[in-house]
Amino acid sequence: MKGIVIGGVKSGCGKTSVSLGIMAALRRRGMCVRPFKAGPDFIDPGLHKLAAGAPSHNLDGWMCSRTQVEEIFQRYCTGGDIAVIEGVMGLFDGFSGSRDDGSTAQLAKWLDLPVLLVADASSMARSAAALVKGYAEYDPELHLPAVVLNRVSSPSHADILREALTTLPKIHCVGYLPPCPDIAMPSRHLGLVTPEDAEAPEQRIDHLADWVEDNLDLDTLLDSLPDISANLSGGLETPIRPEAASPQIPSGKVRIGVARDAAFCFYYGENLRLLEEAGAELVPFSPLADKHLPPDLNGLYLGGGYPEVHAPELSNNTSLRKEIRAFAESERPIYAECGGFMSLMDKIKAMHGQTCQMAGVFPFRAEMQERFRSLGYREVVTTRDSILGPSGTIARGHEFHYSKIADEDYEQAGLYTVSGRKGPLSTPEGFTVHNVVASYVHLHFASNPAICRSFVQACATAV
Repeated sequence: MKGIVIGGVKSGCGKTSVSLGIMAALRRRGMCVRPFKAGPDFIDPGLHKLAAGAPSHNLDGWMCSRTQVEEIFQRYCTGGDIAVIEGVMGLFDGFSGSRDDGSTAQLAKWLDLPVLLVADASSMARSAAALVKGYAEYDPELHLPAVVLNRVSSPSHADILREALTTLPKIHCVGYLPPCPDIAMPSRHLGLVTPEDAEAPEQRIDHLADWVEDNLDLDTLLDSLPDISANLSGGLETPIRPEAASPQIPSGKVRIGVARDAAFCFYYGENLRLLEEAGAELVPFSPLADKHLPPDLNGLYLGGGYPEVHAPELSNNTSLRKEIRAFAESERPIYAECGGFMSLMDKIKAMHGQTCQMAGVFPFRAEMQERFRSLGYREVVTTRDSILGPSGTIARGHEFHYSKIADEDYEQAGLYTVSGRKGPLSTPEGFTVHNVVASYVHLHFASNPAICRSFVQACATAV
Protein backbone atom coordinates (compact mmCIF):
# COMPACT_ATOMS: atom_id res chain seq x y z
CA MET A 1 0.00 0.00 0.00
CA LYS A 2 1.24 3.44 -0.95
CA GLY A 3 0.05 6.86 0.14
CA ILE A 4 0.29 10.50 -0.86
CA VAL A 5 -1.05 13.86 0.26
CA ILE A 6 -1.90 16.38 -2.46
CA GLY A 7 -1.45 19.87 -1.04
CA GLY A 8 -1.85 23.25 -2.67
CA VAL A 9 -0.13 26.59 -2.38
CA LYS A 10 -3.57 28.18 -1.88
CA SER A 11 -7.26 27.65 -2.50
CA GLY A 12 -8.07 27.77 -6.19
CA CYS A 13 -4.67 26.55 -7.41
CA GLY A 14 -6.15 23.42 -9.04
CA LYS A 15 -5.68 21.03 -6.13
CA THR A 16 -9.10 19.39 -6.50
CA SER A 17 -8.76 18.98 -10.27
CA VAL A 18 -5.33 17.38 -9.86
CA SER A 19 -6.58 15.14 -7.06
CA LEU A 20 -9.60 13.95 -9.03
CA GLY A 21 -7.51 13.42 -12.15
CA ILE A 22 -4.91 11.37 -10.29
CA MET A 23 -7.55 9.26 -8.54
CA ALA A 24 -9.35 8.53 -11.81
CA ALA A 25 -6.11 7.83 -13.70
CA LEU A 26 -4.92 5.39 -11.05
CA ARG A 27 -8.29 3.68 -11.07
CA ARG A 28 -7.98 3.27 -14.84
CA ARG A 29 -4.76 1.36 -14.20
CA GLY A 30 -6.69 -1.12 -12.11
CA MET A 31 -5.47 0.23 -8.78
CA CYS A 32 -7.79 0.20 -5.77
CA VAL A 33 -7.76 3.85 -4.69
CA ARG A 34 -8.70 4.88 -1.16
CA PRO A 35 -9.61 8.59 -1.20
CA PHE A 36 -9.63 11.03 1.70
CA LYS A 37 -10.27 14.75 2.15
CA ALA A 38 -8.40 16.98 4.60
CA GLY A 39 -10.64 19.36 6.49
CA PRO A 40 -14.39 19.68 6.96
CA ASP A 41 -15.56 19.90 3.33
CA PHE A 42 -18.53 17.72 2.28
CA ILE A 43 -18.53 18.29 -1.48
CA ASP A 44 -15.07 17.10 -2.53
CA PRO A 45 -15.55 13.64 -0.94
CA GLY A 46 -18.59 13.09 -3.16
CA LEU A 47 -16.49 13.89 -6.22
CA HIS A 48 -13.72 11.62 -4.91
CA LYS A 49 -16.18 8.73 -4.85
CA LEU A 50 -16.91 9.25 -8.54
CA ALA A 51 -13.22 9.42 -9.43
CA ALA A 52 -11.91 6.64 -7.20
CA GLY A 53 -14.92 4.34 -7.15
CA ALA A 54 -14.80 4.18 -3.36
CA PRO A 55 -16.23 6.32 -0.55
CA SER A 56 -14.05 9.20 0.62
CA HIS A 57 -13.64 10.16 4.26
CA ASN A 58 -12.70 13.39 6.00
CA LEU A 59 -9.52 13.66 8.03
CA ASP A 60 -9.49 16.78 10.19
CA GLY A 61 -6.83 17.48 12.79
CA TRP A 62 -8.85 20.11 14.62
CA MET A 63 -12.29 18.52 14.79
CA CYS A 64 -10.72 15.15 15.65
CA SER A 65 -7.72 14.10 17.71
CA ARG A 66 -4.63 12.49 16.24
CA THR A 67 -5.84 9.12 17.50
CA GLN A 68 -9.19 9.56 15.78
CA VAL A 69 -7.57 10.70 12.52
CA GLU A 70 -5.25 7.70 12.50
CA GLU A 71 -8.11 5.32 13.23
CA ILE A 72 -10.22 6.69 10.38
CA PHE A 73 -7.26 6.49 7.99
CA GLN A 74 -6.39 2.93 9.00
CA ARG A 75 -9.97 1.73 8.85
CA TYR A 76 -10.74 3.00 5.36
CA CYS A 77 -7.38 2.13 3.80
CA THR A 78 -8.18 -1.55 4.20
CA GLY A 79 -7.88 -3.48 0.94
CA GLY A 80 -6.51 -0.57 -1.06
CA ASP A 81 -3.43 -0.16 -3.24
CA ILE A 82 -2.96 3.56 -2.69
CA ALA A 83 -4.36 6.21 -0.36
CA VAL A 84 -4.79 9.67 -1.90
CA ILE A 85 -5.53 12.54 0.47
CA GLU A 86 -6.66 15.83 -1.03
CA GLY A 87 -5.60 18.75 1.12
CA VAL A 88 -7.54 21.80 2.25
CA MET A 89 -6.82 25.44 1.33
CA GLY A 90 -3.08 26.10 1.27
CA LEU A 91 -0.70 23.44 2.60
CA PHE A 92 -0.13 25.15 5.95
CA ASP A 93 -3.58 26.73 6.41
CA GLY A 94 -5.78 25.53 9.24
CA PHE A 95 -7.36 26.68 12.48
CA SER A 96 -4.58 29.05 13.49
CA GLY A 97 -2.10 31.46 12.00
CA SER A 98 0.65 30.26 14.33
CA ARG A 99 0.08 26.48 14.59
CA ASP A 100 -0.62 23.72 12.09
CA ASP A 101 -3.84 22.50 13.76
CA GLY A 102 -6.32 21.37 11.10
CA SER A 103 -3.87 21.85 8.23
CA THR A 104 -2.87 19.55 5.40
CA ALA A 105 0.72 19.70 6.63
CA GLN A 106 -0.35 18.42 10.04
CA LEU A 107 -2.07 15.40 8.49
CA ALA A 108 0.94 14.59 6.31
CA LYS A 109 3.19 14.58 9.38
CA TRP A 110 0.77 12.59 11.54
CA LEU A 111 0.40 9.92 8.85
CA ASP A 112 4.05 10.08 7.73
CA LEU A 113 3.12 10.62 4.08
CA PRO A 114 4.91 12.60 1.36
CA VAL A 115 3.31 15.71 -0.13
CA LEU A 116 2.78 16.44 -3.81
CA LEU A 117 2.52 20.23 -4.01
CA VAL A 118 0.18 21.78 -6.58
CA ALA A 119 1.29 25.29 -7.57
CA ASP A 120 -0.41 27.74 -9.89
CA ALA A 121 2.36 28.78 -12.27
CA SER A 122 0.33 31.24 -14.33
CA SER A 123 2.18 34.53 -14.90
CA MET A 124 5.29 33.08 -13.24
CA ALA A 125 8.72 32.01 -14.46
CA ARG A 126 11.79 31.77 -12.21
CA SER A 127 9.67 32.93 -9.28
CA ALA A 128 7.97 29.53 -9.32
CA ALA A 129 11.18 28.00 -7.97
CA ALA A 130 11.24 30.50 -5.10
CA LEU A 131 7.62 29.66 -4.31
CA VAL A 132 8.23 25.91 -4.27
CA LYS A 133 11.45 26.28 -2.26
CA GLY A 134 9.60 28.26 0.39
CA TYR A 135 6.90 25.62 0.79
CA ALA A 136 9.41 22.77 0.82
CA GLU A 137 11.61 24.32 3.51
CA TYR A 138 9.02 26.08 5.68
CA ASP A 139 8.51 23.06 7.98
CA PRO A 140 11.60 20.80 8.28
CA GLU A 141 9.44 17.95 9.64
CA LEU A 142 7.38 17.83 6.44
CA HIS A 143 8.44 15.63 3.51
CA LEU A 144 7.72 17.45 0.22
CA PRO A 145 9.61 15.68 -2.60
CA ALA A 146 7.46 16.55 -5.61
CA VAL A 147 5.53 19.36 -7.26
CA VAL A 148 3.12 19.68 -10.16
CA LEU A 149 2.82 23.06 -11.85
CA ASN A 150 -0.65 23.99 -13.04
CA ARG A 151 -1.86 26.51 -15.63
CA VAL A 152 1.35 26.31 -17.66
CA SER A 153 0.46 28.35 -20.74
CA SER A 154 2.74 26.85 -23.41
CA PRO A 155 5.69 24.52 -24.06
CA SER A 156 8.05 27.49 -23.85
CA HIS A 157 6.55 28.44 -20.49
CA ALA A 158 7.16 24.87 -19.34
CA ASP A 159 10.78 25.08 -20.52
CA ILE A 160 11.41 28.20 -18.44
CA LEU A 161 9.80 26.62 -15.37
CA ARG A 162 11.80 23.43 -15.87
CA GLU A 163 15.02 25.45 -16.03
CA ALA A 164 14.09 27.36 -12.88
CA LEU A 165 13.42 24.16 -10.93
CA THR A 166 16.89 22.78 -11.68
CA THR A 167 18.00 24.91 -8.73
CA LEU A 168 15.94 22.58 -6.47
CA PRO A 169 17.52 19.15 -7.08
CA LYS A 170 15.68 17.49 -4.18
CA ILE A 171 12.26 18.38 -5.57
CA HIS A 172 11.02 16.62 -8.69
CA CYS A 173 8.42 18.26 -10.92
CA VAL A 174 6.15 15.44 -12.10
CA GLY A 175 3.94 17.51 -14.35
CA TYR A 176 3.35 20.75 -16.22
CA LEU A 177 -0.42 20.99 -16.63
CA PRO A 178 -1.87 23.29 -19.30
CA PRO A 179 -4.95 25.42 -18.65
CA CYS A 180 -8.07 23.45 -19.42
CA PRO A 181 -11.13 25.43 -18.31
CA ASP A 182 -13.57 23.06 -20.00
CA ILE A 183 -12.83 20.28 -17.52
CA ALA A 184 -13.18 22.35 -14.35
CA MET A 185 -16.01 21.25 -12.10
CA PRO A 186 -18.73 23.96 -11.93
CA SER A 187 -19.08 26.00 -8.74
CA ARG A 188 -21.83 27.73 -6.79
CA HIS A 189 -22.26 29.03 -3.25
CA LEU A 190 -20.64 26.73 -0.65
CA GLY A 191 -18.17 25.44 -3.28
CA LEU A 192 -18.25 23.04 -6.21
CA VAL A 193 -21.53 21.69 -7.50
CA THR A 194 -22.25 18.35 -5.86
CA PRO A 195 -22.25 15.17 -7.98
CA GLU A 196 -26.00 14.91 -7.36
CA ASP A 197 -26.61 18.24 -9.14
CA ALA A 198 -23.70 18.42 -11.60
CA GLU A 199 -24.22 17.89 -15.32
CA ALA A 200 -22.37 14.81 -16.64
CA PRO A 201 -19.90 14.63 -13.72
CA GLU A 202 -18.52 11.26 -14.86
CA GLN A 203 -17.56 12.77 -18.22
CA ARG A 204 -15.70 15.61 -16.49
CA ILE A 205 -13.86 13.10 -14.31
CA ASP A 206 -12.81 11.19 -17.44
CA HIS A 207 -11.48 14.39 -18.99
CA LEU A 208 -9.53 15.14 -15.80
CA ALA A 209 -7.97 11.68 -15.96
CA ASP A 210 -6.96 12.32 -19.60
CA TRP A 211 -5.49 15.68 -18.59
CA VAL A 212 -3.39 14.06 -15.86
CA GLU A 213 -2.29 11.10 -17.97
CA ASP A 214 -1.21 13.36 -20.84
CA ASN A 215 0.77 15.81 -18.72
CA LEU A 216 1.87 14.14 -15.50
CA ASP A 217 4.52 11.45 -15.01
CA LEU A 218 2.45 9.01 -12.96
CA ASP A 219 5.02 6.20 -13.17
CA THR A 220 7.76 8.31 -11.59
CA LEU A 221 5.34 9.59 -8.96
CA LEU A 222 4.20 6.08 -8.01
CA ASP A 223 7.76 4.73 -7.90
CA SER A 224 8.73 7.49 -5.47
CA LEU A 225 5.98 6.76 -2.96
CA PRO A 226 6.80 4.79 0.20
CA ASP A 227 5.14 1.56 1.24
CA ILE A 228 2.87 2.39 4.19
CA SER A 229 1.71 -1.16 4.91
CA ALA A 230 3.73 -1.33 8.12
CA ASN A 231 2.02 1.82 9.39
CA LEU A 232 -1.40 0.36 8.70
CA SER A 233 -0.58 -2.85 10.56
CA GLY A 234 0.25 -1.03 13.76
CA GLY A 235 3.12 1.32 13.08
CA LEU A 236 1.10 4.49 13.52
CA GLU A 237 1.06 6.39 16.79
CA THR A 238 -2.11 4.59 17.92
CA PRO A 239 -3.53 1.36 16.45
CA ILE A 240 -7.27 1.08 16.00
CA ARG A 241 -9.03 0.55 19.28
CA PRO A 242 -11.51 -2.31 19.69
CA GLU A 243 -15.01 -1.33 18.64
CA ALA A 244 -16.96 0.17 21.51
CA ALA A 245 -19.77 -1.99 22.77
CA SER A 246 -23.20 -0.82 21.66
CA PRO A 247 -25.57 0.21 24.43
CA GLN A 248 -28.35 -2.14 25.40
CA ILE A 249 -31.30 -1.08 23.28
CA PRO A 250 -34.60 -2.20 24.84
CA SER A 251 -36.36 -3.00 21.56
CA GLY A 252 -33.44 -4.15 19.43
CA LYS A 253 -32.30 -2.05 16.51
CA VAL A 254 -33.30 1.59 16.59
CA ARG A 255 -34.50 2.81 13.19
CA ILE A 256 -33.24 6.30 12.39
CA GLY A 257 -34.34 7.88 9.13
CA VAL A 258 -31.54 9.72 7.31
CA ALA A 259 -32.46 12.29 4.65
CA ARG A 260 -30.29 11.45 1.60
CA ASP A 261 -30.74 13.04 -1.82
CA ALA A 262 -29.56 16.04 -3.84
CA ALA A 263 -30.97 18.44 -1.22
CA PHE A 264 -29.46 16.63 1.79
CA CYS A 265 -26.03 15.18 1.03
CA PHE A 266 -23.68 16.63 3.66
CA TYR A 267 -22.78 13.82 6.05
CA TYR A 268 -19.46 12.72 7.51
CA GLY A 269 -19.10 9.01 6.86
CA GLU A 270 -17.84 8.51 10.40
CA ASN A 271 -21.01 10.07 11.81
CA LEU A 272 -23.09 7.40 10.11
CA ARG A 273 -20.74 4.59 11.10
CA LEU A 274 -20.70 5.70 14.74
CA LEU A 275 -24.49 5.79 14.84
CA GLU A 276 -24.59 2.23 13.56
CA GLU A 277 -21.94 1.21 16.07
CA ALA A 278 -24.16 2.69 18.79
CA GLY A 279 -27.02 0.41 17.74
CA ALA A 280 -28.87 2.34 15.04
CA GLU A 281 -30.30 0.97 11.83
CA LEU A 282 -29.99 3.85 9.37
CA VAL A 283 -32.89 4.09 6.95
CA PRO A 284 -32.29 6.48 4.02
CA PHE A 285 -35.17 8.42 2.53
CA SER A 286 -35.54 11.27 0.04
CA PRO A 287 -37.40 14.41 1.08
CA LEU A 288 -37.50 15.28 -2.62
CA ALA A 289 -38.96 12.03 -3.96
CA ASP A 290 -40.63 10.14 -1.10
CA LYS A 291 -44.18 11.10 -0.21
CA HIS A 292 -43.98 9.47 3.22
CA LEU A 293 -41.41 8.73 5.89
CA PRO A 294 -40.17 5.15 6.14
CA PRO A 295 -42.26 3.08 8.56
CA ASP A 296 -41.49 2.46 12.24
CA LEU A 297 -38.86 5.16 12.69
CA ASN A 298 -37.58 6.00 16.15
CA GLY A 299 -35.68 9.13 15.14
CA LEU A 300 -34.57 11.37 12.27
CA TYR A 301 -31.19 12.73 11.19
CA LEU A 302 -31.47 15.65 8.77
CA GLY A 303 -28.03 16.58 7.49
CA GLY A 304 -26.92 19.59 5.50
CA GLY A 305 -26.97 20.23 1.80
CA TYR A 306 -28.84 22.52 -0.55
CA PRO A 307 -32.50 22.75 0.49
CA GLU A 308 -32.49 26.34 -0.82
CA VAL A 309 -31.70 25.06 -4.34
CA HIS A 310 -34.48 22.49 -4.20
CA ALA A 311 -36.91 24.51 -2.08
CA PRO A 312 -39.81 24.43 -4.56
CA GLU A 313 -39.70 20.62 -4.80
CA LEU A 314 -39.44 20.29 -1.02
CA SER A 315 -42.33 22.70 -0.58
CA ASN A 316 -44.50 20.80 -3.05
CA ASN A 317 -43.97 17.55 -1.15
CA THR A 318 -46.75 18.51 1.25
CA SER A 319 -47.39 15.04 2.67
CA LEU A 320 -43.78 14.50 3.76
CA ARG A 321 -43.48 18.02 5.22
CA LYS A 322 -46.55 17.38 7.35
CA GLU A 323 -45.25 13.98 8.46
CA ILE A 324 -41.92 15.47 9.57
CA ARG A 325 -43.75 18.12 11.61
CA ALA A 326 -46.01 15.48 13.14
CA PHE A 327 -42.93 13.35 13.90
CA ALA A 328 -41.43 16.26 15.84
CA GLU A 329 -44.68 16.93 17.68
CA SER A 330 -44.83 13.27 18.70
CA GLU A 331 -41.67 13.92 20.78
CA ARG A 332 -39.59 11.45 18.79
CA PRO A 333 -35.98 12.73 18.49
CA ILE A 334 -34.76 14.70 15.49
CA TYR A 335 -31.20 15.92 15.01
CA ALA A 336 -30.82 18.51 12.23
CA GLU A 337 -27.89 20.63 11.11
CA CYS A 338 -27.57 23.54 8.67
CA GLY A 339 -29.65 22.54 5.62
CA GLY A 340 -31.60 20.08 7.74
CA PHE A 341 -32.28 22.87 10.23
CA MET A 342 -33.48 25.11 7.41
CA SER A 343 -35.90 22.41 6.26
CA LEU A 344 -37.48 22.41 9.72
CA MET A 345 -38.16 26.15 9.57
CA ASP A 346 -41.44 27.65 8.46
CA LYS A 347 -40.12 29.07 5.17
CA ILE A 348 -37.02 29.45 3.00
CA LYS A 349 -36.53 32.54 0.85
CA ALA A 350 -34.15 31.42 -1.89
CA MET A 351 -31.62 33.60 -3.75
CA HIS A 352 -34.01 34.07 -6.68
CA GLY A 353 -36.54 35.58 -4.28
CA GLN A 354 -39.08 32.77 -4.19
CA THR A 355 -40.40 31.96 -0.71
CA CYS A 356 -41.18 28.29 -0.12
CA GLN A 357 -42.98 26.52 2.71
CA MET A 358 -40.97 24.07 4.82
CA ALA A 359 -41.94 21.76 7.69
CA GLY A 360 -42.76 24.53 10.18
CA VAL A 361 -41.25 22.89 13.25
CA PHE A 362 -39.50 26.20 14.03
CA PRO A 363 -41.35 29.49 13.28
CA PHE A 364 -38.36 30.94 11.40
CA ARG A 365 -37.67 32.09 7.86
CA ALA A 366 -34.26 31.34 6.33
CA GLU A 367 -33.26 34.02 3.83
CA MET A 368 -30.38 33.45 1.42
CA GLN A 369 -27.67 36.14 1.16
CA GLU A 370 -25.18 36.98 -1.58
CA ARG A 371 -22.22 36.38 0.77
CA PHE A 372 -21.69 33.77 3.44
CA ARG A 373 -23.05 34.64 6.86
CA SER A 374 -20.77 32.42 8.90
CA LEU A 375 -17.64 30.39 8.28
CA GLY A 376 -15.24 28.57 10.58
CA TYR A 377 -14.49 25.81 13.03
CA ARG A 378 -16.73 25.60 16.08
CA GLU A 379 -16.55 23.95 19.48
CA VAL A 380 -19.90 23.60 21.20
CA VAL A 381 -20.76 22.85 24.83
CA THR A 382 -24.34 21.98 25.76
CA THR A 383 -25.91 24.04 28.52
CA ARG A 384 -28.52 21.47 29.55
CA ASP A 385 -29.47 17.83 29.05
CA SER A 386 -30.61 16.94 25.51
CA ILE A 387 -30.83 14.06 23.06
CA LEU A 388 -27.08 14.60 22.49
CA GLY A 389 -26.16 13.91 26.10
CA PRO A 390 -26.01 15.53 29.51
CA SER A 391 -25.35 19.18 30.14
CA GLY A 392 -21.68 19.95 29.48
CA THR A 393 -21.38 17.65 26.44
CA ILE A 394 -18.56 18.94 24.21
CA ALA A 395 -18.20 18.43 20.46
CA ARG A 396 -16.39 20.03 17.57
CA GLY A 397 -17.57 20.88 14.10
CA HIS A 398 -17.73 23.48 11.35
CA GLU A 399 -20.14 26.19 10.24
CA PHE A 400 -20.56 27.54 6.70
CA HIS A 401 -23.81 28.96 5.36
CA TYR A 402 -25.25 31.74 3.25
CA SER A 403 -28.66 31.89 4.87
CA LYS A 404 -29.70 33.98 7.84
CA ILE A 405 -32.62 34.06 10.22
CA ALA A 406 -33.97 37.09 12.07
CA ASP A 407 -31.97 38.31 15.04
CA GLU A 408 -34.95 37.80 17.35
CA ASP A 409 -35.11 34.12 16.37
CA TYR A 410 -31.85 33.56 18.23
CA GLU A 411 -33.74 34.23 21.45
CA GLN A 412 -34.97 30.63 21.08
CA ALA A 413 -31.40 29.27 20.89
CA GLY A 414 -29.13 28.53 23.80
CA LEU A 415 -28.54 24.78 23.92
CA TYR A 416 -24.96 25.45 22.79
CA THR A 417 -22.31 27.85 23.91
CA VAL A 418 -20.00 28.19 20.94
CA SER A 419 -16.33 29.05 20.51
CA GLY A 420 -14.47 29.80 17.29
CA ARG A 421 -10.90 30.62 16.34
CA LYS A 422 -10.87 33.82 18.39
CA GLY A 423 -12.68 32.45 21.42
CA PRO A 424 -16.33 32.48 22.59
CA LEU A 425 -18.94 33.69 20.10
CA SER A 426 -21.65 36.06 21.27
CA THR A 427 -24.43 34.62 19.07
CA PRO A 428 -26.23 31.72 20.81
CA GLU A 429 -26.70 28.45 18.96
CA GLY A 430 -28.53 25.18 19.36
CA PHE A 431 -32.30 25.36 18.91
CA THR A 432 -34.67 22.98 20.67
CA VAL A 433 -38.38 22.26 20.57
CA HIS A 434 -40.16 19.04 21.52
CA ASN A 435 -37.33 16.46 21.24
CA VAL A 436 -35.58 18.25 18.37
CA VAL A 437 -32.02 19.61 18.37
CA ALA A 438 -31.15 21.83 15.41
CA SER A 439 -28.24 24.10 14.59
CA TYR A 440 -26.24 25.69 11.80
CA VAL A 441 -23.15 23.83 13.09
CA HIS A 442 -22.13 20.55 11.43
CA LEU A 443 -20.78 18.34 14.24
CA HIS A 444 -18.19 15.63 13.65
CA PHE A 445 -19.34 12.84 15.96
CA ALA A 446 -15.84 11.36 16.18
CA SER A 447 -14.94 14.41 18.27
CA ASN A 448 -17.22 12.89 20.94
CA PRO A 449 -18.71 9.47 20.04
CA ALA A 450 -20.81 9.54 23.22
CA ILE A 451 -23.17 11.84 21.30
CA CYS A 452 -24.16 8.91 19.08
CA ARG A 453 -24.85 6.66 22.03
CA SER A 454 -26.98 9.34 23.67
CA PHE A 455 -28.93 10.04 20.48
CA VAL A 456 -29.60 6.36 19.80
CA GLN A 457 -30.63 5.80 23.40
CA ALA A 458 -32.99 8.79 23.21
CA CYS A 459 -34.55 7.33 20.05
CA ALA A 460 -34.92 3.93 21.71
CA THR A 461 -36.74 5.29 24.75
CA ALA A 462 -38.90 7.96 23.09
CA VAL A 463 -42.64 7.54 23.39
